[in-house]
Amino acid sequence: MPCRGSIWLFGDSSRSFDKRTYGGQVPLTVEHQSNNVPIIELRAVSKHFGQLEVLRGASLALRAGETAVIIGESGAGKSVVLKHIVGLLRPDSGEVHYEGRRIDNQPESDLAVIRSDFGFLFQMGALFDSLTAGENVGFPIAEQTRLSKTQRDRIVAEKMRMVGLDGIQSKKPGELSGGQRKRVALARAIALSPKVVLYDEPTTGLDPVRADVINHLIIKLKRELGVTSVVVTHDMASAFKVADRIIMLWEGRFIFDGTPDDIRDCSDDRVRRFIEGRASEEDLKNL
Repeated sequence: MPCRGSIWLFGDSSRSFDKRTYGGQVPLTVEHQSNNVPIIELRAVSKHFGQLEVLRGASLALRAGETAVIIGESGAGKSVVLKHIVGLLRPDSGEVHYEGRRIDNQPESDLAVIRSDFGFLFQMGALFDSLTAGENVGFPIAEQTRLSKTQRDRIVAEKMRMVGLDGIQSKKPGELSGGQRKRVALARAIALSPKVVLYDEPTTGLDPVRADVINHLIIKLKRELGVTSVVVTHDMASAFKVADRIIMLWEGRFIFDGTPDDIRDCSDDRVRRFIEGRASEEDLKNL
């Protein structure tokens, strides 16, 4: 089949969560976006770092409630896309929109408010070594709400239960396995009940069994919290398991956008080599 999956431009209504309530856990029946507005949209985004052109007019629209997996070679710009989505980077040209509002031109004070809708799971977890697991999860709650310590502790316990780790709040990151650290980091990412969770290589450094635990958690959070998920990964087993939609970034542009079944049937050699883990002759010629 041709390797041009359709860009999905139309969003669904989804539940939002009032963060003024205890733990942000009370679901509202208010539609946070109209049915024809993507929750996240990149419009012809370009980004340079010195002489290196990373994104070259990349365009993408994501629907509320879906799990979109972005794949591509190392250095292709996948993490750069995530940082544009959450406003940690601003494009050299092009636009970034969230819930129908352009955000790349907003002042930092407004972006800080917008970022409260996002949870970010960093590639290596990025836990604070000097804090306990519970303190790590509670950190964004303490920073961004006025809840009492008792209320914060209840939320921390709830989030830790969601990732299967309630009871280890007093342990330091150094006392945890790699998989446990990733799950603590994920609990922290959902501490404020975000609408969107961004995952940067969530299974990196984990054995296949622990990686599959993370995959199931991504699926669970979508099901139970209704979050929109954007997952950057090289792990094709993970991609096929969690994705509603797989998008491939190549030389600064998106060259494939479709379902897992679509990408399995794709005949584009660039896509086929990546999903099969097969080096090109160019990759091998200097060996």
